[in-house]
Amino acid sequence: MGILRATMLPLLSIFFLLSLSRQVSASESFIHCLLNHSQPSHPISAAIYTPNNGSFSSVLQAYIRNLRFNTTTTRKPFLIVTALHDSHIQAAIVCAQTHNLQMKIRSGGHDYEGVSYVAEVPFFVLDMFNLRSIDIDVEGETAWVQAGATLGEVYYRIYEKSNTHGFPAGVCPTVGVGGHFSGGGYGNMMRKYGLSVDNIIDAQLVDVKGRLLNRKSMGEDLFWAIRGGGGASFGVVVSYKIKLVRVPEIVTVFNVAKTLEQKAIDIVSKWQHVADKLDENLFIRLILYVVSGTNKENTGRARFFALFLGDSEQLFSVMNKSFPELGLKKSDCNETSWVQSVLFWTNFALGTPNDVLLSRVPQTLTYLKRKSDYVKEPISKAGLELIWKKLIELKYVALAFNPYGGRMSEIPAEAVPFPHRAGNLAKIQYSADWNEGGEEVTDYYINLTRKLYSFMTPFVSKNPREAFFNYKDLDLGINHNGKASYQEGRVYGFKYFKRNFNRLVEIKTKVDPGNFFRNEQSIPTLPNKRK
Repeated sequence: MGILRATMLPLLSIFFLLSLSRQVSASESFIHCLLNHSQPSHPISAAIYTPNNGSFSSVLQAYIRNLRFNTTTTRKPFLIVTALHDSHIQAAIVCAQTHNLQMKIRSGGHDYEGVSYVAEVPFFVLDMFNLRSIDIDVEGETAWVQAGATLGEVYYRIYEKSNTHGFPAGVCPTVGVGGHFSGGGYGNMMRKYGLSVDNIIDAQLVDVKGRLLNRKSMGEDLFWAIRGGGGASFGVVVSYKIKLVRVPEIVTVFNVAKTLEQKAIDIVSKWQHVADKLDENLFIRLILYVVSGTNKENTGRARFFALFLGDSEQLFSVMNKSFPELGLKKSDCNETSWVQSVLFWTNFALGTPNDVLLSRVPQTLTYLKRKSDYVKEPISKAGLELIWKKLIELKYVALAFNPYGGRMSEIPAEAVPFPHRAGNLAKIQYSADWNEGGEEVTDYYINLTRKLYSFMTPFVSKNPREAFFNYKDLDLGINHNGKASYQEGRVYGFKYFKRNFNRLVEIKTKVDPGNFFRNEQSIPTLPNKRK
């Protein structure tokens, strides 16, 4: 046994060195290709970072928004291309195919599963953060926004030009435009204006052949796919042209919490029956979580977080008519501007300077796990009592319910790849956050979310059990992009896209038959069309 081990060790060392040598050689060849494809007017050399570069780690870590994927054991890319120009994207695509390399595309790094900057195979990252220009046309009520911009930057640039315009997108200002828009993009104006993708009218994309296309040249099928189907499956989205929406000069926000002792179950029950039917100018998010009670035992708390596109007097009229059970008081309501409402929803104090939206540094960074569900029918009070009991038992998992209805129910399910429209009462986000690293701790918190997700089965959608693509969840299935790619893709694909998955696959097969643009939950090609 000792002789065998002594023989194997040198062999393993040789194998490791040969493997490392091949990786270094491939990296050098790839860099050489990038440089050869670089335009003299826009040299790519300044955009290339290898592990030998002193800034490599800081560039990689700058947009890691989930600490689960910022550990010493997390596989790192062998190279990062921080594109400074369209031609850098084109070079990366052409050279990656030539050298058969896996490319990950990162915009803001908020992918819950780190799919935009982590892989199980050797890979490089095409980082879009430098491509962040925003061109606002207030008169035309449109804007061109590059994929590397953040939502906060978009909101601030709109605010600079107008106090009566906004855009329906997420409430976290450090989220990148590229992933948020291409995966659907929702926010607290969706009951009034729909999703981000419902308000996109053009785009620029570099396809698998390295061509820079717009809506006209890419065609309506591909334009449809990158508005909710995930741009990273079809190409590299460089920019989107968005349609600005009108907002009043004064909006009203409130944040009211009720514990179980304050009849939270009755109030939550009523919320379920009215939230999707309220005035479309009113969006009330419901968050269920656990806190310490007065007797030091854990209790449940329901938090009602709202935006109303109007003044407090109008809001009171709506609430008194449709949802008096909440007991909303005038002192709970804050009249402010739309841009300030974004800060309120991000837990900044009202009055905080608006330019904080330009910061790319998140308020907090944690280890986290997220999952999603859709509720079709109100949950009974008995069901709510069971859910609260389970939440208190698990303690560290929260549920956020985002109401649908309004414009969301009017847009057809096939208008864009995002299919969750009429018939949905609310979307649920499961969330667990923790501050300690290590595999054992991570497994503990992830399993808490899985236990709650399993417990919620009777209360949510079925056949399929639907999920929101932008709440990426690898528990739903992983694509290894091999011979079984289509079968693996169907597992999560129908949960995210329902019947729209079939059209996405057809478009993918047409525009990227070799499946170059791939990741752990990308859209697969039809099996008989693969190269």
